[in-house]
Amino acid sequence: MKTRDKILLASLELFNERGERNTTTNHIAAHMAISPGNLYYHFRNKSDIIYEIFQEYEKLVDYYLDIPEDRPLTLEDMTFYLESVFDGLWSYRFFHRDLEYLLDSDVRLRSDYRDFTNRCLSAMNRILEKLADAGILQPQPEELRAAMTLNVWLVITNWMAFLKTAHATTGDAGINLIELKQGIYQVLTLEIPYLMPEYRDQVMALREKYRPNLSEKLESNVA
Repeated sequence: MKTRDKILLASLELFNERGERNTTTNHIAAHMAISPGNLYYHFRNKSDIIYEIFQEYEKLVDYYLDIPEDRPLTLEDMTFYLESVFDGLWSYRFFHRDLEYLLDSDVRLRSDYRDFTNRCLSAMNRILEKLADAGILQPQPEELRAAMTLNVWLVITNWMAFLKTAHATTGDAGINLIELKQGIYQVLTLEIPYLMPEYRDQVMALREKYRPNLSEKLESNVA
């Protein structure tokens, strides 16, 4: 693996573990046992590292949201999309923890993230449309489907921020992948009113796999 790629991997690891604002280029160089000068040979500053990490994240999500046009979608497809998107959130969790700060700090990132959001919304809208074509969801007017798409996006992108408030005494260290994926429960809850009757039991059973136990977590934090 090239040094440049190793820097990106090490940076992602440290950003996820410590937070981007708590990690400097010197921390990254020390973690890799290389000189700061070697790091600066590949990247001018931390912002360039973050920007390139985001580009990798974009590629991953674009790959996950690739929609087959030659066949109907299935419940298995829907589960794959949800699992994959939340896996991506976990792998790049630092980004969503500090999203506003990062976007305010880099004009390039802000512009790219806006385009990324629009692509994701378009893909998610198409997924809902194809789930209706497959007879899993009720057909919806475009305006309603667009609103539902936005609500799903808001749940996905803000679920980690909600967990941080639920983990108020332990911070990010108390959040794990299982809890992050409990956001799938919330997404499926949004779809329940629009399910076709013959799929309701299957989706309800799927949803139950991701049920959050937030009351227990909040009680442990208060204690």
